[in-house]
Amino acid sequence: MTVDTIISDLKKRSFKPIYFLYGNEPYFIDQITDYIENNLLDEAEKGFNQVVLYGRDVSIDAIVSQAKRFPMMADYQVVIVKEAQHLARTIHQLEAYVDQVQPTTILVFNYKYKSPDKRKSVFKKMAKVGVLFESKPLYENQVPAWIANYVKTKAFMIEPKASLMLVEFLGTELSKITNELQKLFIVLDSGSTITPEIVEKNIGISKDYNNFELRHAIGSKNIVKANQIITYFAQNPKSNPTVMTISLLNSFFTQLLQYHALPNKTNPKAVAAALRVNPFFVKDYTLAGKNYPMRKVSQIIAYLREADLKSKGVGARDLPQADLLKELLFKIMH
Repeated sequence: MTVDTIISDLKKRSFKPIYFLYGNEPYFIDQITDYIENNLLDEAEKGFNQVVLYGRDVSIDAIVSQAKRFPMMADYQVVIVKEAQHLARTIHQLEAYVDQVQPTTILVFNYKYKSPDKRKSVFKKMAKVGVLFESKPLYENQVPAWIANYVKTKAFMIEPKASLMLVEFLGTELSKITNELQKLFIVLDSGSTITPEIVEKNIGISKDYNNFELRHAIGSKNIVKANQIITYFAQNPKSNPTVMTISLLNSFFTQLLQYHALPNKTNPKAVAAALRVNPFFVKDYTLAGKNYPMRKVSQIIAYLREADLKSKGVGARDLPQADLLKELLFKIMH
């Protein structure tokens, strides 16, 4: 089941006795948990029929004891176990309760940053009577589209470059991204479009000196601009770690290698789908494809792997990161 289908069923008051939410992406786990916590019972019912427990402080026996209670002046009681990953060693003890669930209890486990051993019979039984949901992290190339959809649900829009800036600066953890977007929603009028300038002003990400602009400068063979960005990175190493720059360039040239192998390069939508990028960025690959033939791209990927090792101290101890990037840039663009 997906987040949307689970929440849709909850809105229809179609409940399961157990929701076991686990995985390495906490955002979706919290999204479902928060909906259950805030919407299943009204305020009067919550006082007697909703309890939040914490895995660090509670035992399976205590959870089961709470779950077996009957609701008071309500159809259901809600029992939410947060930080349930701390119960990893004893979670199998829940099996007896799963065999005979209390139908008027909605038991929710918020089990973050890890996956349980689903080979255990307790999870097989849980999947039959309840919801066993794995929250998987999005791939980096999926996050800009997710941002666009999320922003749209909040009655805003966002430019593709602004989405990419957020991903490069904040990574793929959705909670961090939504926290920063919430700040923008506060200062912007509903219906506004989030631009790179707005991101730069309110979040502190440079719209001109970032890995996206470096990639564009290299792809278009703008040597002056590329060197300006590298110099800026050298002056601000904490905000622009070399390892991240090399990784993003490696992703770009790996995709460029895939671009060269495409039988049809004339359809932007087909190219975007094949490379798993936003159609907005296809023109960057088209331009870079003209400037870097397939043989050169293969050579560049080898340079990037070499630079990655050097950045980690292999074969180039104490080499300044600025010199490493300048050397790499020269090899790529000449």
